[in-house]
Amino acid sequence: MVAGEASGDTLGADLIRALKRLFPDACFEGIGGPKMIAEGFVSHHQMDRLSVMGFVEPFKRLPELLGIRRDIVNRYKISRPTAFIGIDSPDFNLGIAKALHSAGIKTVHYVSPSVWAWRQGRIKGIKRSVDLMLTLLPFEKAFYVEHGVPVAFVGHPLAGQIPREPDSRGARLTLGLDSERPTLTIMPGSRAGEVALMAELFLDVARVLRQSNSELQFVIPAANSDRHRQLSEILAAYPELQVKLIEQQSLLAMEAADAVLLASGTTALEAMLLKKPMVVSYRLGNLTYKLVRPFIKTPFASIPNLLAGEMLVPEFIQHQATLENLSAAVGEALTSTARAALEQRFAELYKQINLASGDSAAAAIRALVEQ
Repeated sequence: MVAGEASGDTLGADLIRALKRLFPDACFEGIGGPKMIAEGFVSHHQMDRLSVMGFVEPFKRLPELLGIRRDIVNRYKISRPTAFIGIDSPDFNLGIAKALHSAGIKTVHYVSPSVWAWRQGRIKGIKRSVDLMLTLLPFEKAFYVEHGVPVAFVGHPLAGQIPREPDSRGARLTLGLDSERPTLTIMPGSRAGEVALMAELFLDVARVLRQSNSELQFVIPAANSDRHRQLSEILAAYPELQVKLIEQQSLLAMEAADAVLLASGTTALEAMLLKKPMVVSYRLGNLTYKLVRPFIKTPFASIPNLLAGEMLVPEFIQHQATLENLSAAVGEALTSTARAALEQRFAELYKQINLASGDSAAAAIRALVEQ
């Protein structure tokens, strides 16, 4: 098993527990983090050496990353495992899967890359490298079935981790907010580039909304200390908003909200599971958008809309992400009518993805290795 980041470590630990129930004598090794190691996993490299992001950093670390991957491939060509399971980190893990699959070892990839959304030509390489794809979302399974790749939909672990009945008032008190005032949670992204492109637009929206509702309060959860510093500098131009800026605690910040204004990503799924009305937006640099737009193949950007198969929550991407559009949509999302209309649909979507992910994945892996 190879996990490359904290979320993969969590999935891996859950999967190890489930596989132990099916294979009590199994041994688990490869690359993992503290949660996997706590389950008896043997990690031959530090997981955080794989946790690189962006375009520049992976190139700086390329010799080391290639060396780690070469070690894993060579090690398991000699000491052949029952199966290789790559957990997310597709750029790293699919290369290992290809090499081990060619050597006759059964390969599994847990968490589909977004091949269904863009650069769909990658499916050909996946088909040649992976014996079983485990997907977290049902529409992903349909894509792999269409392309003849063995696949199992196992549910999304977030569904079991988020409270079914959010306590908005309690969350506001915990965050030091007024429990009786309407609250908008603003989430402009977790990366520096996202925050640079989205934060000022989102704060301009907040400024417009405050003019029509002086009681409205705002909270922003910064993803880490770097984003906290970046957002603090941006917020200096908006002193009248008195935004509550916190570090991490994004789920608590969304639980406190009457509505969420967010940059597209997993955050939209979390807001959906918390039954929060939301407005989804995203912008790229103009040149980047022109380059990637021809490769995007999905009708929607946000997971709630992809799950629903319709525009359930408003999306404003690139040139549609204007102050006028977002202000009107967020104003509507803050109404009680919006909450009531969405709650039932969100509950239905919750049921779609609320499976015991580890147990479902383990059962699919057992079926593969016992063939």
